[in-house]
Amino acid sequence: MCIRPFIGAALAALPAAFLHAQPARDLEEIVVTADFREQRVLDVPLTVSVLDADELDDRAVQHFEELAVQVPNLTYSGEGSRARYLQLRGVGELESYQGAPNPSIGFLIDDVDFSGIGAVGTLFDIERVEVLRGPQGTRYGANALGGLVYMRSAQPTGELEGDFEATLGDDDTRALGAAVGGPVSDSLGYRVSVHRYESNGFRDNAWLGRDDTYRRDETTLRGRLRWDASDRVGVDFTALYVDLDNGYDAWTIDNSFTTQSDDPGRDAQRSVALSARIEAELERFDIVSISGFADTDATLSFDGDWGNEALWAPYVYDYFSSTERRRETFNQELRIQSKDGALGGRGDWLAGVYLLDLDESNDRHDFGVYDDALFCTPCETDDRSQSDYGATNVAVFGELSFPIGRRAELTAGLRAERRSADYVDTAGNRFDPTDTMAGGELAVSWRLDEELTTYIRAARGYKAGGFNIGLAGVDFDSVDGVTAAQIEFDPEFLTSLEGGIKGRWLGGRLAADVGVFLVRRDDQQIKVPLQLDLGDPLSFVFLTDNADRGRHRGLEANVAWRPTDRFAVTAALGFLDTEIERFAVYPALEGREQAHAPSRTYAVGFEYAAPGGWRGRLDVIGADDYLFDYSHDQRSDAYAIANLRIGRDFGNLSAELWVRNLLDEEYAVRGFFFGNEPPDFPDALYVRLGDPRHAGVTLKYRF
Repeated sequence: MCIRPFIGAALAALPAAFLHAQPARDLEEIVVTADFREQRVLDVPLTVSVLDADELDDRAVQHFEELAVQVPNLTYSGEGSRARYLQLRGVGELESYQGAPNPSIGFLIDDVDFSGIGAVGTLFDIERVEVLRGPQGTRYGANALGGLVYMRSAQPTGELEGDFEATLGDDDTRALGAAVGGPVSDSLGYRVSVHRYESNGFRDNAWLGRDDTYRRDETTLRGRLRWDASDRVGVDFTALYVDLDNGYDAWTIDNSFTTQSDDPGRDAQRSVALSARIEAELERFDIVSISGFADTDATLSFDGDWGNEALWAPYVYDYFSSTERRRETFNQELRIQSKDGALGGRGDWLAGVYLLDLDESNDRHDFGVYDDALFCTPCETDDRSQSDYGATNVAVFGELSFPIGRRAELTAGLRAERRSADYVDTAGNRFDPTDTMAGGELAVSWRLDEELTTYIRAARGYKAGGFNIGLAGVDFDSVDGVTAAQIEFDPEFLTSLEGGIKGRWLGGRLAADVGVFLVRRDDQQIKVPLQLDLGDPLSFVFLTDNADRGRHRGLEANVAWRPTDRFAVTAALGFLDTEIERFAVYPALEGREQAHAPSRTYAVGFEYAAPGGWRGRLDVIGADDYLFDYSHDQRSDAYAIANLRIGRDFGNLSAELWVRNLLDEEYAVRGFFFGNEPPDFPDALYVRLGDPRHAGVTLKYRF
């Protein structure tokens, strides 16, 4: 379907429609729900980004990755068809091809831990997305070394509600969604939703003559129940089913949108999740229990040489990799917490225990052949491996807050965590590391007035150690600079000092949250890819080792300004400076910046509302250039993208025309630097491009 001829007409009509305006929605007070207690963002002593349902409608189409640069200093690694690996302030993984799942950035959906497998972050019927930047050592422990992303789906309400949505766009985009909720009785409410999204993925496979080898085929079902068991006990049940059956044909020799693969891959993830949150209000304190379970089956396969027999002739060069992953997680948190002002009316406390149990199995098959009729006649690969990994995290934590004088409040938190892991595979590798770690925070906030707060916070986060399974069978004499002592690596600890100011001015028309931070990473875990056999694109070992010290510092700001009832401006700005200060094992990396850590990210939005229900929004988002990885010096290009939405409301019905990447900017979301072209296999930069211009129309009906 071609809808671009309609864009010019809509843009031409926009100024006339906006000559007379009607009031737009006011700036609302923001509440954070991902911490122990719900509280105003003004009262949380760290920089937080919160996107509510209205903002998600304004900014995103389908998936969390489309929101990434809307958050200061948040990026993602485009390692698959959807973003799984996030970086906050330059902290986070770029991929997870080998070794234990050990994420640095937490990713939770309705209290279920999806850290490292966040491809399930679809957005239909999501009520809010919260991003807590910096170590969450007290609240979330080992999976939140650099921060946390928390997504919460829409909750049942006391009235019957419905949301229906249909989308058509270019690239054969089609989407349908429906959500219904309301009361069953005075004590029981429900909400259910279903959404299906399809598109071709913006790639043309010239060899196969297809335009859907990088397709997106995504189905999401959500269900929630709210049961008020008594006046003092409330129970929230959540169920989630996400089925992503996407193609994976993203890489090309010429870094274009035209692929040449003769055997395109697949990036699929099917997750089933359940959670239950029980809150009981007793006489002297409250009890909160949070349980979560997830069962995930995932497939990642790809054409290892990215080509076909005609492209590589007269050489035979054909490789393929497939990994089947199964993961089960169970998380349980139980805490008791004081009533407000329990400490003589002047403070609050809480204490709790936490358990996370994870089991994961991987079946991997790499096979291929190279024949140059001279040195390899032929050279064949047929490697199969099966691994089982289990880890149990047990933690105890506590937090105490109390006022200091009339306007200041001190918050102190502490968490101690023990992680025991067990790994075994068919190659005879066996590891059973155990780490005991501790983190926490100490923060002081000053309320200058009811709408203005400043704070300073010192926090310590941690991440468990692990092992390099790819080194277990390696001939160390054949790999420069690698020794048997590097098979295992130590935990990492991150210390952060940050401060900021947040407030509301001009009668609530201006709101800002501005913070600065300085981060020190001790025993920083850095993963370096090493290719063992030139000519075999699947022969990579991913070596993780501990750098002695790393540094991150920067500034973050979220600003919203409504100068008139009809016009609003938002800005999310991130400035970042990073460095690997000391790395005794790899001194050549000392002085380098961290990978996937652009020095500047920004998102500026302009929103306008007009009479007759007309409205429009323009967002400009971008980032500076950054290093793609640690094994080379190749960088991305800086980019800026414009997204446009124009809509009109007709009572309960609304229609929107949207264009993402309006100016068709070309930008990269991942880059590799290695040899992949026979017969000499010279090193070259290969990038995966982000989506080009994408336009469509969405109809919504709500009651």
